[in-house]
Amino acid sequence: MKRITRKQFLALGAASLGLAGSGLAGGELLAGRALSGGGEGAAVPGELVGASSSIGHRLRGGSFAPPGEIRRTGIVIVGGGVAGLGTGYRLAKAGYDDFLLLDLEAAPGGNAASGRNEVSAFPWGAHYVPLLTEEAKAVRALFEDFGIITGHGPTGAPVYDEYALCADPSERLYRYGRWQDGLVPAIGVTAEEEAETRRFFATMRDFRRRVGSDGRRAFAIPLDLSSQDADLMALDAIAMTDWMQREGYRSPGLAWYVDYCCRDDYGTRSKDVSAWAGIHYFASRNGRAADADDQGLVTWPEGNGYLTHRLAEVLGPRVRPRALAFAVETGGTDVAVDVWDASEDKTFRIEAKAVVLATPHFVTARLMKDAGLAAGFSYAPWAVANITLDSLPGGTGAGLSWDNVVFDSPLLGYVVATHQMTQMRPTKTVLTYYWPLSHLPPDEARREALARPLQAWQGIFLKELLAVHPELEGHVRRVDVWVWGHAMIRPVPGFIWGPQRRAGLVQKAPVFTAHSDMSGVSIFEEAYTHGARAAENAMAYLGHPFETVL
Repeated sequence: MKRITRKQFLALGAASLGLAGSGLAGGELLAGRALSGGGEGAAVPGELVGASSSIGHRLRGGSFAPPGEIRRTGIVIVGGGVAGLGTGYRLAKAGYDDFLLLDLEAAPGGNAASGRNEVSAFPWGAHYVPLLTEEAKAVRALFEDFGIITGHGPTGAPVYDEYALCADPSERLYRYGRWQDGLVPAIGVTAEEEAETRRFFATMRDFRRRVGSDGRRAFAIPLDLSSQDADLMALDAIAMTDWMQREGYRSPGLAWYVDYCCRDDYGTRSKDVSAWAGIHYFASRNGRAADADDQGLVTWPEGNGYLTHRLAEVLGPRVRPRALAFAVETGGTDVAVDVWDASEDKTFRIEAKAVVLATPHFVTARLMKDAGLAAGFSYAPWAVANITLDSLPGGTGAGLSWDNVVFDSPLLGYVVATHQMTQMRPTKTVLTYYWPLSHLPPDEARREALARPLQAWQGIFLKELLAVHPELEGHVRRVDVWVWGHAMIRPVPGFIWGPQRRAGLVQKAPVFTAHSDMSGVSIFEEAYTHGARAAENAMAYLGHPFETVL
């Protein structure tokens, strides 16, 4: 495969120069506004890939032929993301085999999708799971099943598989022309800023240790196990930036870091994230390991695709890909699911005893023909680029890490797919570059993203990469891009403890729901737990015995 030449890069750079300011504090590198032109002649190898929006959009406005045949099964699972796969896995583990999982993609995985080329596997979305909290019992059981947790140490702390634990160095930040260890700004900060940062993290530690009057931790994962104390829940009514101003946090570096964290986990700026959700990011994690520090995490070259692949392997032929459920109807104790098979362009109906809708709420609302189900739910669009290199990134200061972030950039930074290859130093790699499209309101950012051509996307990501890594000029082999129109739920002020989300938790047999939308934050532990719970609810409804993992 040919390398990108200097001429090609300059053409891509010209395509990116029309980017206007992003509104970030310094705007040091680039911004995410509309592009003008494309740089003719710059044939950079790559593809614009992504979720099957053309298939999915048929649900919004398409018409379907009447079902041509009727099939029967015990439980239908609609959606092949983490929640849907988790539902199927719990059913299979409990010995309930009469189920079918429908997913519109060619392979299941949801926003934990992944890919592979001749250099490495790599993620297209979610790419790690932090050490598990005390409350994440369902995921802990899964990790034990998969050998990710291999035992327990003398104090009872889990022992994690050393090949899954993120290898050092794990994080670095680029600012003022050099790289530093860690992501909290440390270069060029004043003594007052350092003191303010220490105060902030001390406050987060206090929140992490707090137990409410109801005996629950103040901030837990799964989040519905968090304390319901009134002063804590009141934090959901205000934005994270407003809370920081109220508490006297003025440091620009700290403000950038908190904003980065909100964009990283929620795809949303801190000014649009509830203070409860913003604090939850820092205060919910109390995971421990006998063989890692408390800030450890597990990851794989393909990110959380490793987990979804293993879940799908257990389900085997019970997963039906490229199958779009377009209507769900209940009648008495049964449920009917109408399906369009995209591969064969035909429709059929599945009659079942129960259905689990492991779909985002805006999809569930269309399936059930009830627009009210999606009220109050909003979604962050993302773009992800996988950049294949025949040379490793360098830079002045701290060495190449798993996660590499540029201060004050609209993009989040990149993770290194080959980082976990600790027994040999690779000479080639794939960098997964993340960009939460939070520079515009979600609907506008979504329209802009879906209209942008591949070459313009490549220009954005390469301009960012080569601005901090000029040594990589001539070493880029290809740039592939995935656009997520509805990547994750947004925990805007008032949503997590508001009526819309709480209403979404109510289960009405024979229809059960399972998705991270039900939590208001899109993380693996929430999605998988909702899947496990839906499976157990369905089995209880059908009278199938099981031992709970919740």
